[in-house]
Amino acid sequence: MNLLLDTHVLLWWLADSHRLSARHRELILDAKRRVFVSSVSVAEISIKSSLGKLDAPEGVADAITSSGLELLAFDAAHAEALRELPWHHRDPFDRMLIAQAQIERLTLLAVDERIPHYPGITTE
Repeated sequence: MNLLLDTHVLLWWLADSHRLSARHRELILDAKRRVFVSSVSVAEISIKSSLGKLDAPEGVADAITSSGLELLAFDAAHAEALRELPWHHRDPFDRMLIAQAQIERLTLLAVDERIPHYPGITTE
């Protein structure tokens, strides 16, 4: 089971926050798994930081790769999958992460209770 980190989980991981669950920490540290971070999360952090809605350090992309996580680009196949997603969730960033997880067959590490309502999405 390879992983895609939700933006909150990513930020908690990078900050070594106590808000990151022990289960999520264990999964991320498991050397048998590939752990991905979407370019969508980098965009979300950048946009929300520029609007003053999020206090996040600069250089998030470098921090991601320095911590051993892999960047996953959002591509046209991911974008086209958005058309078929039910509207359980209105947040465009989360919808893009859900589409990526579906297309790439990744387990999405998230804390949002609406995400498991999507078909083909496994969460932890």
